[in-house]
Amino acid sequence: MSEKTDRRVRKTRAQLRAGLATLMQKKSIKEITVKELVEEVDINRSTFYLHYADIYQMLESIENELMDEIQKTIQGHFPSHDAGGSSLEFAVELLSILYQNKELCMALMGPNGDMVFVGKIEKLVAETVLPDLFRQLSTDPHNMNYLYAFCLNGCVGLIKAWLSGGQQDSPEHMARLIHRVITRYLASNAPELY
Repeated sequence: MSEKTDRRVRKTRAQLRAGLATLMQKKSIKEITVKELVEEVDINRSTFYLHYADIYQMLESIENELMDEIQKTIQGHFPSHDAGGSSLEFAVELLSILYQNKELCMALMGPNGDMVFVGKIEKLVAETVLPDLFRQLSTDPHNMNYLYAFCLNGCVGLIKAWLSGGQQDSPEHMARLIHRVITRYLASNAPELY
């Protein structure tokens, strides 16, 4: 019986999550009501309240789940700030997570999204990937911060275009593209960065 209940809970939460992503692509979280969300996914208000206290708590819960998944991926590839990792394999896994949560990620990164959450992901990746880049390139860390900001903003733009576009490129394809662009750019500019 509990397996059936767990399956029902997962299904309901998935419906609510999809509905919230759809609504966030149209309006800000401040404008979304529980009534509107439950109508979007065709469930009762009481069912919503079995899972979440309000829309904000629901969004926070979803973001925490996504952040946990990203942190596990980072820890799998970069176990400590001193240990080098596989940035290409990490990129494939990170983009796979974003692709599996495509609608939600498009909503979070869109004009009505949660830029604080996006900033947390950027910071988490920066704290992990920057030390790895410093090890690969002997350059002034001050300049590397600027280069990283440049690369990060380009990657975010590329990811937004990928998630919102109609192309069917795989996470692997996009990770290889991002990795190739960044490593070639950094490698070609490293000597001039001191």
